[in-house]
Amino acid sequence: MKYSIEKQPIDKLAVVKVEGRLDANSADILKAALKQAAAEGLSNLVIDMQAISYIDSSGLSALVSGFKAAREHNGLLALAYVGPQVKMALELTHLNRIFPIYENTETALDALAELGKG
Repeated sequence: MKYSIEKQPIDKLAVVKVEGRLDANSADILKAALKQAAAEGLSNLVIDMQAISYIDSSGLSALVSGFKAAREHNGLLALAYVGPQVKMALELTHLNRIFPIYENTETALDALAELGKG
């Protein structure tokens, strides 16, 4: 799994692009990166899921940990470009009720920026 964090011009916003398999072998890496980003002030995170080829329970756990880290720093974690396999995993675990899910990163960033104003 590869990832990158792109800080946005709007305060506290970042896009995290994740690529490859999000599973037991890679979940801890993403979990640590999300916690560190939130702790460094990037508490509103959009996870770009477009290039995720596979996700398992460890990957879902990493997303939940990132969500909690964002919340601890008064932020939010949202998902964008969720493919069918990931969407099914989110629905089966009812995590789709927890994570805001957006069609693309632009929509997600706009929504998080708007929430940040309130």
